[in-house]
Amino acid sequence: MKQVVQNYKSGELALLDVPVPGCKPGGVLVRTAYSLISTGTELMKVSEAGMSMLGKARSRPDQVAKVVQSVATNGVPATYRKVMGKLDSYTPLGYSLCGVVEQVGAGVDDVKVGDLVACAGNEHALHAELNWVPKNLYAPVPDGLAPRDAAFGTVGSIAMQGVRQGESRLGEVALVIGLGLIGQLVAQLLTASGVRVVGADPDPARCELAERLGAAACGDPASPAVESAVAELTDGHGVDQVYLAAGGGSNQPVELAARLCRDRGRVVDIGKCRLDLPWNAYYEKELDVRFSRSYGPGRYDPEYELEGRDYPIGYVRWTERRNLACFLDLVARGRVDVGPLISHTAAFDDAVETYRRLEDGELKAVAVLFRYPEQADGAGASAPAPTAAVPAVRRGGRASAPVRAARTPVRLAFVGAGNYASSMLLPHLARRDGVELSTVVTTTALSAANAQRKFGFAEATTDLDAVLGDDSVDAVFVVTRHSSHADLTRKALLAGKAVFVEKPLALTGEELTGVLAAVEESGNDRLQVGFNRRFAPLLRQAEQRFGPRTGPASLRYLVNAGRLDQGSWYLRQDTEGSRFAGEGGHFIDTASRLLGADPVSVYAVAASGNEDLQVVLGYPDGSTATIGYVTTGAAGFPKETLDLVADGKVLQLDDFVRTSVYDGRKRWVSSRLPKARDKGQSAELAAFVRAVRTGGPMPVPLESLVATTAATLAVRASLAGGAPVSLAEAR
Repeated sequence: MKQVVQNYKSGELALLDVPVPGCKPGGVLVRTAYSLISTGTELMKVSEAGMSMLGKARSRPDQVAKVVQSVATNGVPATYRKVMGKLDSYTPLGYSLCGVVEQVGAGVDDVKVGDLVACAGNEHALHAELNWVPKNLYAPVPDGLAPRDAAFGTVGSIAMQGVRQGESRLGEVALVIGLGLIGQLVAQLLTASGVRVVGADPDPARCELAERLGAAACGDPASPAVESAVAELTDGHGVDQVYLAAGGGSNQPVELAARLCRDRGRVVDIGKCRLDLPWNAYYEKELDVRFSRSYGPGRYDPEYELEGRDYPIGYVRWTERRNLACFLDLVARGRVDVGPLISHTAAFDDAVETYRRLEDGELKAVAVLFRYPEQADGAGASAPAPTAAVPAVRRGGRASAPVRAARTPVRLAFVGAGNYASSMLLPHLARRDGVELSTVVTTTALSAANAQRKFGFAEATTDLDAVLGDDSVDAVFVVTRHSSHADLTRKALLAGKAVFVEKPLALTGEELTGVLAAVEESGNDRLQVGFNRRFAPLLRQAEQRFGPRTGPASLRYLVNAGRLDQGSWYLRQDTEGSRFAGEGGHFIDTASRLLGADPVSVYAVAASGNEDLQVVLGYPDGSTATIGYVTTGAAGFPKETLDLVADGKVLQLDDFVRTSVYDGRKRWVSSRLPKARDKGQSAELAAFVRAVRTGGPMPVPLESLVATTAATLAVRASLAGGAPVSLAEAR
């Protein structure tokens, strides 16, 4: 299928061929009939992409701050790869469309194949022939409403949420500053609510259009016409509300709002304009400044938008979806007229040229629609507590190493191509001799296309079964969200593939048992979990310097994990597990590597009110490892520090940048990595590829991977029971 994309680094716009998105549970697959260009938001994004790197940095200081923090945590080279990987990727455009339901996912019962729906969301209602849209981001189109008009649903919801924030009342007077697409819709919604509207915009054509659609008076904000109209309609008191629907760097809208608003009036910011509030003017009138957040309550809440969890109507009357449905109803009943706003309708195949004409100013428009080819006929198809036992590894009778032709490239398939895969795994594999990147599989079509373009995959698809059934694929990388790891690993093992799965291998004991059942059934034990730290060059070097042990050791590992941004999927503990369940295996595996054994006991205690943990691991020879996993530490402190003490010697690891070893003669040996942190990804991948190519043993025994996973899961059991958990192998 085709999709409009932009490269944020170069500014290039393209109509790209990408895989068809899969129809996941909790949503529908929609074939687009019309999609709407937001001539404000989208053109601002297009213009920003054309800036120099310095210009981009100046326009997004919030992102610059994140880059600075990443440099402190991960070093310059890793941060550079991550940032440039994001910049040099195709990003989607669009967020408002209407289309026909082509396939219905599990758990959806309010629409059926063939229904017309309006869709919202800058990750779901894209300028693309097909989109997967979750339940709370679409609404059925009322009978009789044309698909062209229903495509305005999202921008209509944005305007409606702004009006709701203004709390307008019958008979009031409002000023709308900026009569672009959003401003025109705000003016119509206010008029439909019995509010008299004055509009302000320097474009005479837009002023005339707003008056034709119901505004009482409109004019250039720099002329006396607007001020005269406000004085006449309000008896000189000023308007009850001002809606800022303008963009740009001028502070004129904010100053005009203060001058024309009544005492204790409301100023609502809907657009993205400069907001240097003149303190005296706003203070003297005690103006109430409010922001309108996009389509309404639910926006930016992943549980609402992605998981379909609605807010009770008794507590939240107007959510994103209810705003969308309400706007469609108003248009269907003729209370809002979007037809006169349409300046141009372009064929979807002409999308790139249409953006060029808009950006150059050749095409003057309030609203522009893309019209898609006619719809094809035909319909589409429609956490328990962890166990303390370590599941026993039983292998079936078949050969464990899949047979492959000698001296041929190792063919790899990737399931998932997110930030970690794109910055930490694929750059190493793409330049490795003897490796062929065969297929990349994602649920989002554009991410697969990006990975194919950047790393040279032969194919990009959203069809996992096709990859698992491809006999030419030697190994599958599972680099998806945590909740899917165990199931995807199990399927790949049963298909006879060698598997590299990012941590964690499993989130529950039942998932871990399911993976081992697949090993037993298939006889395929070709599995590696992404515990990369044991392969880090500095750690290996420090081990050699430390030498063999004769007595028990004491190990302390401090992980300064830090806080996550609100909204991170890592925080969805009900589906993705706790943070420690997701990444704690890294640190347990590192400790086990240094102590030369797998843990036999786990005891965990948690700090009150946060995610900080202390985990004590016991080992067969009496050694102990204490892992302090904290989220409340200083951001500037190293993320990982480790001390190993035994036999009169001390090994220190400082955030994979420096190692030190003190021996019994008080001699200190230090090694510093000269360029950046190397946490072992390259060496780990080399070992995995070598094992797949030769049929030799996997880099880490399966028994150790299982023991580490079971110990990670036992942390939850210890916290729940308040006592140590013994890790005995199941029989």
